[in-house]
Amino acid sequence: MRLSRIFLPVGLTVLLVSFAVTAQRKSRTAKSVPPAVALAKVEAINTEGLKNLIQKPRTKALLLNFWATWCDPCREEFPELVKLDSEFRPATMDFVTVSLDDVEDIKTKVPKFLTNMKATMPAYLLSVSDPEPAINAVDPSWQGDLPATFLYNEKGEIIFKHFGRLDTNELREAIKKLAAN
Repeated sequence: MRLSRIFLPVGLTVLLVSFAVTAQRKSRTAKSVPPAVALAKVEAINTEGLKNLIQKPRTKALLLNFWATWCDPCREEFPELVKLDSEFRPATMDFVTVSLDDVEDIKTKVPKFLTNMKATMPAYLLSVSDPEPAINAVDPSWQGDLPATFLYNEKGEIIFKHFGRLDTNELREAIKKLAAN
């Protein structure tokens, strides 16, 4: 009988402590899980939509960048493009990116990349079976090389273009020159 008087309170104490420790661990685990980050919004665009985007009347310049998640130079230059975007948009220019990834990547790879880059500019994914008409609509001299960057003035005329990895200082100067006019 004496032993039960000792073991019963000790047993209950051990049981209560183990519940408290388990609850504490669960509480810490729940707090340490970061909140879900909303992925960047990416819209599909076809050739007509791309033409309309380029040709629509505007009051400021349009910077258009073509890229893909599988393109190393595209991924390398993207952080600099994000800086240019924050520096010049919306006061000086509109900035739009168009991904040439597979259309299946519109809800996965492309928005994840843009989110990781902290990109906030409007983003599209070219959704066409044949990209040739879209490429020609942008610039007939463009062969589809990536990355490709085009700066249009308010009239829709190309005033700067670059195929391959971009020197962002060169683009920055073109934007400043355009803004000064």
